[in-house]
Amino acid sequence: MPAQQRQRQILDAAVKAFAEHGYVGATTDEIARLAGVSQPYVVRMFGGKHALFIAAHTYVVDYVEAALRSAVAESGDPVVSIMALRQVYLGELLPYPDMLKLIQHGYTMAYDPQFGPAVRDCMVRIYRLVRELTGATPEECCDFVAAGLLINTLITLQLPESAGDDPYAAELVRSAMGAVPANTN
Repeated sequence: MPAQQRQRQILDAAVKAFAEHGYVGATTDEIARLAGVSQPYVVRMFGGKHALFIAAHTYVVDYVEAALRSAVAESGDPVVSIMALRQVYLGELLPYPDMLKLIQHGYTMAYDPQFGPAVRDCMVRIYRLVRELTGATPEECCDFVAAGLLINTLITLQLPESAGDDPYAAELVRSAMGAVPANTN
């Protein structure tokens, strides 16, 4: 298997492990097992768990950026609306909750000087992209980013699946995501 394909395989495994267990709980052993490679191979390719987490976080943000850029490509217009980007976020990212969870885990690690600069750069990168793609005001772009963070938080909390009969939980999910949890009346 070519090295680039193997790297993507390891990053996919890292996204899954870090999304499920966070940085502290995930191990390079688990990631190697999920990727079907040896743990020393993972370390050799990425230089350790810290670098692998940053690489996985950046990998996911690259995916988010590509998904948002697709709205421009599909529309044929040089500028798209915030609403079009919201639909892309919901349509292209909700099917991959591990990605959204990993983004959220990254932001919870921003206090750490090892992680902070990289995850802050990713946040600003998405904000800048939304500004460039939409021409929206800073306030509108902040609202978009805040809505995305709320969606990521709801996914990480597993609120869409666990809202149960709580009408406020269902209302929150519906308002943020445009959908009612499947197990809610």
